[in-house]
Amino acid sequence: MIGSETFKAPRMKRTRLPRHTRQTPDFELLVRLANGLGLSCCRSEDAYWETRLAALIDRLLEDGDEATLNAALDHLYPAKDRAYDALAEMAETRCETRQHSVPAKQGETAEARAARGSGLLLFNAPVLAWSRYAIPAGAIGAPTLANLRVQLQAHVFAEGVRIGLADYLYSPDQLPQSYCETAQLTEKLGKSALHSRDLHLDPAQMPETASFLSDTRYVLGVAAVAPGAPLFRWQEDDGDRNEVLRQWRKQGGEVLRPLLTGCASELLLPQSYHAACRDADRLSRPYSLRASVAYLGTTLNRAAGELRAVVAPFYEQNLEEYRIGFTLKDASQVIHGVVWPMLDAEDDATDMPAQIEAVLREIGIGEVLQLDHRLPLEYCDDCGTPLYPNPEGEPVHAEMPEEQAEAAPRHLH
Repeated sequence: MIGSETFKAPRMKRTRLPRHTRQTPDFELLVRLANGLGLSCCRSEDAYWETRLAALIDRLLEDGDEATLNAALDHLYPAKDRAYDALAEMAETRCETRQHSVPAKQGETAEARAARGSGLLLFNAPVLAWSRYAIPAGAIGAPTLANLRVQLQAHVFAEGVRIGLADYLYSPDQLPQSYCETAQLTEKLGKSALHSRDLHLDPAQMPETASFLSDTRYVLGVAAVAPGAPLFRWQEDDGDRNEVLRQWRKQGGEVLRPLLTGCASELLLPQSYHAACRDADRLSRPYSLRASVAYLGTTLNRAAGELRAVVAPFYEQNLEEYRIGFTLKDASQVIHGVVWPMLDAEDDATDMPAQIEAVLREIGIGEVLQLDHRLPLEYCDDCGTPLYPNPEGEPVHAEMPEEQAEAAPRHLH
């Protein structure tokens, strides 16, 4: 039985805690180049800084020097200016892209040689899912992978784009955990994409997947595109981003359905790796609330209007997340909980309570109670799950009534 929805730490959250770092020449150069790009006044100046910054980051990624990249980001973060964003965006770009060059022909100009090359992009097709039971993650069989390739090339990517897919449905715990790991995956998948082949991964080498009521799964691949050509279907003259998403959800959803037995699911727009991760982190927050209310409805046989949601901010040094405790309207016992983490630049000034309440009202929750006092970021000493706010403003353990939980249906759609 799942008693609460512990939200995973968002992969793309950029909040950084201060730590002691050794300042090396590469560290100092990274900081100088990032500051230069952050203060740039025009596209021409941008190009100068970007070229030098890209070359340095490429070398650090090739050397596996994650520590220097993180040290520079840690150093720049407190100022909260453009330099930090410039360095973070360039690091993401360089680890999710590659340029593939080809051998020069006799008498061929550099421009002609470059035109025969390919740009490689690591892409990500997230799927939001929920189930009372374990949400699958694991190997994707060859027939399913072939069907995914067909649907991606027909509905998501532009004509002429070659792709290579990883034969694995990833959970958040199994995604690359650093810039260097992301760059290594881009390199491996890129070689497959150039030959329109797929990359085999050994399931035994993948980390274990934690179990949550709602979670995200990811299909990863690399797309290879000719210089100057459109990459995505919506870049073509007759393309439309909303239509791409509609067709992908319809056709791609049918292909992925057998991999997600017993789950409700929602496909998100395939995009570049980091952009798709951020979208999944953002959209999974309201999805988790909807999944939790649906779960409580099937488990307790109670309509959303019979539930109360208690919303409170939880702090460590700074505001880290909001937690939502669910009770029956006529009781104070917290029966379920959801964590709504802060992402990217969100902080105390962000009107997050209003956003959360809007989702809860849309779902049909009968009563929403907003607590305005700070609660400590506490977890259960015994099981490690978050504590959720009750109507009295106390952080407590969520406890589902056992007899009602046992009577829940086996399949949720």
